[in-house]
Amino acid sequence: MIKNYLLIAIRNMRRYKFISFINLFGLTVGITCCLLISLYIVNELSYDQYNKNAENIYRVERTFKNAETGALSLELGAVAPPIGPLLQNDFKDIKAITSVLPTGTTAFRYKDKIFNEPNVYFIDENFFKIFDVRVTKGNPNAALSEPYSVMLTEEMAKKYFGNEDPIDKMVKLDQQITCKVTGIYKALPANAHLHPDIMLSFATLKDSAIYGEANLRTNWGNNSFYDYLLLPPNYDAQKLEAQFPAFLNRHVPHEGDKFQPSAWTSLSLRKLTDIHLYSHKDSEIEENGDIKRVYIFSAIALFILLIACINYMNLSTARSALRAKEIGVRKVIGAGKGELVAQFLSESVLVCAIATLFSFFLTWLALPTLNNISGQSLTIQSLFVPSIILPLLAVPFVVGILSGIYPAVFLSSFQPAKVLKGVLKVGKGNLSFRKVLVVTQFAISIILIISTAVVIRQLQYMQNKSLGFSKDQLVTLNDNAGLNNSFQSFKAALLANPNVVSVARSSRIPSGRLLDSQGSQISNGNSLAPTKADIKYVQADENFIPAYKVRVVAGSNFSKTDGMDTASFIINEAAVRALGLRSNEDAIGKPFMYGNRKGQIIGVINDFNFESLHQQIIPLVLLTSTVPNGYNRISIKVSGNIPSAIAHIEQTWKTYLPDTPFDYTFLDDRFDTLYKAEHQQQMVFSIFAGIAIFIACLGLFGLSAFTITQRVKEIGIRKVLGASVSSIVSLISKEFLLLVAVAAVIAFPVAWYAMHNWLQDFAYRTNIAWWIFIMAACIAILIALFTISIQSIKAALSNPVKSLRSE
Repeated sequence: MIKNYLLIAIRNMRRYKFISFINLFGLTVGITCCLLISLYIVNELSYDQYNKNAENIYRVERTFKNAETGALSLELGAVAPPIGPLLQNDFKDIKAITSVLPTGTTAFRYKDKIFNEPNVYFIDENFFKIFDVRVTKGNPNAALSEPYSVMLTEEMAKKYFGNEDPIDKMVKLDQQITCKVTGIYKALPANAHLHPDIMLSFATLKDSAIYGEANLRTNWGNNSFYDYLLLPPNYDAQKLEAQFPAFLNRHVPHEGDKFQPSAWTSLSLRKLTDIHLYSHKDSEIEENGDIKRVYIFSAIALFILLIACINYMNLSTARSALRAKEIGVRKVIGAGKGELVAQFLSESVLVCAIATLFSFFLTWLALPTLNNISGQSLTIQSLFVPSIILPLLAVPFVVGILSGIYPAVFLSSFQPAKVLKGVLKVGKGNLSFRKVLVVTQFAISIILIISTAVVIRQLQYMQNKSLGFSKDQLVTLNDNAGLNNSFQSFKAALLANPNVVSVARSSRIPSGRLLDSQGSQISNGNSLAPTKADIKYVQADENFIPAYKVRVVAGSNFSKTDGMDTASFIINEAAVRALGLRSNEDAIGKPFMYGNRKGQIIGVINDFNFESLHQQIIPLVLLTSTVPNGYNRISIKVSGNIPSAIAHIEQTWKTYLPDTPFDYTFLDDRFDTLYKAEHQQQMVFSIFAGIAIFIACLGLFGLSAFTITQRVKEIGIRKVLGASVSSIVSLISKEFLLLVAVAAVIAFPVAWYAMHNWLQDFAYRTNIAWWIFIMAACIAILIALFTISIQSIKAALSNPVKSLRSE
């Protein structure tokens, strides 16, 4: 029976080649899009799942808030160094805790090979008890137990040692730390949320020249340590979290009982497998994904597949008249409705099975393009794991049944007596259903067009919005401890080149996050009173404001005292408002205390977007550093011959720091990187919106061709009676164009709601202009008109004598 069904299905595909091709091609493209997006989604959902204890691993996170107002101040994925050991000591249910400290970009050297390595971490030996790391050389339980030990990935070992055995070799980090290689391991997979290429033993931090053992025990302010803990299976993490307030009150130093530590700071746990998609803290060890993007791309995949399925339903029901006699004859000789439904469903499943096979091939061809767009390294092999391949094998049946069930039921319902007498009429209800399907197709297409336009408009807004400072032609470097005693001469050497305008130092640079804050006090009568304002700070020298062309709107910049004007503060306009001052001028000369430093406000600068446009401008204070190593970044304003300026900067760097690789970035490139996810989203929207419209038009092309074929005699009579080509084209097109117009009306509110919610992720955003909706509708109508006109004009230009004779 099944063999007979398949033979009939193949015969019908060969007989109706045009419609079969459209169905097959549309389904192939639709399933290919689903497979490509599925690869992305599967990869996003798989983060950190490779760990055998993934379900029992948690990260400790810390939140700060204003004790008096309760307002949220800071959310961190990292904690202070004392927390890990104290948690292990206080809570015996915790099986293991490991602490991870990223060092930032670090110079790594072996003999004459020296490179800046971005993924260097201080890690303790417990890391291997919690995370699954394949160590190929060395003992994972002991390799990081001793100070000045280092482990490398196989790629790093090959990079520096070639074919030499790296074990026990001595290497140098940051020109300060000489370490011994004690182990080699395979790099963590791409779907891990952290990727240490070089692991330094955590015990090395006890060296007072690096961090200091006392700091590890008592420094509650440096929240840069990522702590992971392993809990017993089926352990209730909320039970542990409930004990954290008392834990903080016991251990965090505080004075008096007015504000217990739990009033202004808290700890929480986040499951390891939730970090990548659900954690968006102010500090993350690496850039995370977003579950919203997974939902968006899932919806796009389903939309495109739905459009392809609608094509199949539309064309299958439209060609019903061509198969009416076949159905009538089969019913007369005894075929039941169930058998006919099975026959038509088998045809649908066969078409989908062939489309799925073609889709695997197209997916393989398109993967490099998807990887370029998404910045990922997806492979076709990801589809061939049991949890994925089994659902994929069901795709032909699921899609085939979904797209074929209505045509199957519809075709099998024909009455044989009417069919064989030639009086079959496709009912009005069926025509209405086909119209609903066409409207659905184009509504989805218009939603994607509007979404693409809004994303592009938001990206243009972010690129063109005035940030309140100049980010052009600014070269940024990592400050280096080797410059602590020679920075002034280094700066003078840089400024000797006319293409170097200014040189500044700061603890952070725009495009980064503002994470550092301390309590503030401002004059109240004859004394200083604590403020409720949450003010972040950046340490900056007197050249920072001129280099970034930030406007001083009241008062003055720091004095030129080599960046040591320690009794002066400069605040932004947001801080003026937060402090309750009447005006910018009113702030000048006000006694002010920030942290433990006391002085006065000497200047007010304009509000500028230090962070990305996802964040609001927040109160900020600039203060100079009291120690040479208080600055982390160097900013160099260049002009004129940029390549010459870069060459001069590099030569100067090598003169003062010959053992440290020269590495620089342009600030505007850093800002572009902030919106990489939005750029990727815009590309995906554009591509898949185009594909959706293409598939919809493919179906419309087939449907209009079939409709015109059914109206050949009518067109011939109209031409004989004097109808013009334009009137015939208009007659045929208006019904379809009306459906597209209805689709636009339905799509408008849905698209507005979706994109309004998407824009809420930006503190500064464009408006959703009315003309975007009109433009999307016009694009859809023009594309549909072009598609229909190809067939309409051909029919209108045909010889009416031939069409009438054929009847």
